[in-house]
Amino acid sequence: MQNLPPPLVIGIAGGSGSGKTTLAMLVLERVGADRIAYLPHDAYYKDLTGLQFNQRMEVNFDHPDSLDTPLLIYHIQRLRHHQPVDLPIYDFKTHTRTDQIVRVEPKPVIMVEGILIFGDAELRKLLDVKIFVDTDSDIRFIRRLERDINERGRTTEMVVHQYLSTVRPMHLEFVEPSKRYADVIVPEGGLNTVAMEMVVARLEALLQDKARHNPIP
Repeated sequence: MQNLPPPLVIGIAGGSGSGKTTLAMLVLERVGADRIAYLPHDAYYKDLTGLQFNQRMEVNFDHPDSLDTPLLIYHIQRLRHHQPVDLPIYDFKTHTRTDQIVRVEPKPVIMVEGILIFGDAELRKLLDVKIFVDTDSDIRFIRRLERDINERGRTTEMVVHQYLSTVRPMHLEFVEPSKRYADVIVPEGGLNTVAMEMVVARLEALLQDKARHNPIP
């Protein structure tokens, strides 16, 4: 294991509904899922089983404290040392962490994706490449509205309330300021095919360079 080259760690951040997951899926498809250990920050929401459902609904899920970032950092560190990790499975309809896990094996690339990943200094230090997906707030809100209704069992009223009470203010306080840490800013997310092609090409070049300078005996 000690002779294996260290993995390339990529961070993809951006506001809710920005298109960062679309970009992450494109990277998985183009670079190859067999070469990427994918860690979505959304999987690391803290378990709220101990709260009543109405109390869970009032939790600020857009604040850094709602996420178990130390566990994510630990998982990245293990993968960097070529050790597998168990990714939690989070149920967004009940706001609880399920009993299920997904085993993530070490790969040449570790891809971390989430709205708040650039806001944590310790996590940021682990990222070799930091990409921020920058999309207008009205587009992000529409995408979030469609997703939460279709995939997470929310009503329009619930989505609007959450957006105004936590999503927007937390975006302005935590997400938008973290853009300054990005190495690359991708406007319009998944709609920007030119930028996405450039990102994929750059990642491929970095992987080739890393392999060239760290040959396996």
